[in-house]
Amino acid sequence: MSTFDEREQGFEKKFAHDQELKFKSEARRNKLIAAWAAEKLGKTDDEASAYAKDVQRADFEEAGDHDVQRKLRADFDAAGVAVSDDEIRAAMAEKMAEAIAQIEQG
Repeated sequence: MSTFDEREQGFEKKFAHDQELKFKSEARRNKLIAAWAAEKLGKTDDEASAYAKDVQRADFEEAGDHDVQRKLRADFDAAGVAVSDDEIRAAMAEKMAEAIAQIEQG
């Protein structure tokens, strides 16, 4: 095997690893942001658990974070809870950092 082939395989493995970490981070972030939103929406523990699954499903609607943000926005609006788009984005960023830290810790 040539050095070029070895480097190519190394890059492919790193890319696959990075994609796996990204997926895990986003899934963990979605659970954390759902818990944050459920608390603001006044949901019980059982309702919060079901809500987390709804948020997870919403994330598969399209690429990126807009689908999750749109779901949260719609749910806050429907419940009459005053949370701005900036607050949602900030919470999502905060929960992503928290999710990454949790994954790195194992």
